[in-house]
Amino acid sequence: MIELIVVMTVIGLLLTLAVPRYFQALERGKRQVQAQNLALMREAIDKYFGDTGRYPDRLEDLVTRRYLRAVPIDPLTDKADWTTRPPQDRSLGVVADVFSSVLSESPPGEGPPGQESNPPPEPAASQP
Repeated sequence: MIELIVVMTVIGLLLTLAVPRYFQALERGKRQVQAQNLALMREAIDKYFGDTGRYPDRLEDLVTRRYLRAVPIDPLTDKADWTTRPPQDRSLGVVADVFSSVLSESPPGEGPPGQESNPPPEPAASQP
């Protein structure tokens, strides 16, 4: 009976070390997939602009015009619910950039301008 309690205690201790690392690895994997999906969509938006001279009106236009097979799913939300940003010149289209819709989960520098969870550092002012 004592041996069983010792074995169960050792298994419990090992699980307390392994389980947090497992969930961290899952989260890191989701962030890597999210970064790859964002890079893929941004590249497709750039190609669309290069070919047509304007930005797409919706992300689905990239699928319709065969720049993407499908709009990728955000692994943090399990939906294709990306946030888009229009170009400065609105006459050029609607979707100039794309971000995750989960602002609090966005990596540093990701997210719509002015709403980043961790904005990139400001460049240092040069002194003459």
